[in-house]
Amino acid sequence: METNDDTELLAQARAGDEEALEALIERHQSQVYRFGMKMCRDPEDAKDVLQDTMLAMARGMRDFRGASSISTWLYTIARSYCIKKRRKNPPAGAQEHALDEPETPTAGQLADAALGPEEQLAGKQVEQALEQAIADLDVAQREVLVLRDVEGLTAPQVAEVLGVSVQAVKSRLHRARLAVRAKVAPLLAIPDLQPAAASCPDVLTLLSRHLEGEISKLDCAAMEQHVAQCGRCRGACDSLTQTLALCQTAGHATSVPAPVQASVKRALRDVLGNRELP
Repeated sequence: METNDDTELLAQARAGDEEALEALIERHQSQVYRFGMKMCRDPEDAKDVLQDTMLAMARGMRDFRGASSISTWLYTIARSYCIKKRRKNPPAGAQEHALDEPETPTAGQLADAALGPEEQLAGKQVEQALEQAIADLDVAQREVLVLRDVEGLTAPQVAEVLGVSVQAVKSRLHRARLAVRAKVAPLLAIPDLQPAAASCPDVLTLLSRHLEGEISKLDCAAMEQHVAQCGRCRGACDSLTQTLALCQTAGHATSVPAPVQASVKRALRDVLGNRELP
């Protein structure tokens, strides 16, 4: 397969090229599986979401008009299956499955081998705290944070997937970021954060809004000046920055287990009749 462009692959798959369909699946299966794991909190449900999403893509690719990217289209489909899963099997709080299944390494499991045991343990604790903090978010905030900060979609793309306004996305996102940071911050290598002084602005919300292009250059400069002079606010901003960096790392750390990949291919072969699909 020489091409690596989604549009070309889609055109070839529509024409019956099974190799192109396989390439599309291999390219996008990790993001769909990751999203299913974060939203469903169960490996079996995540497998079903991945399989159903890829089947829906294969069946609906002739009707896909390209108004959005294939990634955005697939997240929209995956989200609909996640919603169905939650309605059928509401999460049971502490009984939900952990995300660090043996076949699916987390970012903590991918730690630099040069780190000592204590450093690796500390890193693993931070990763587990991050996973739990994301899991503890309500669904509306969790899906926004996962799509924006883990998967790396833009705010308009997230709005398209969720069917809400960009402003609603950003409002949920700011709250989600601060909630996750509050649970992860105590484990980060940052000096103890003291309570904000009366003169301190809400630097965490301002930083989150700055990342989304929501504050003016004047307000940004004022915030930077304050942070440069205030150790407490500087530490708070550092903790949020580190938390978001961990979210991005988590977005590249989850791979689709080989048995799940094989199951998806079998389902495609059985349902679509593509006997030659490996």
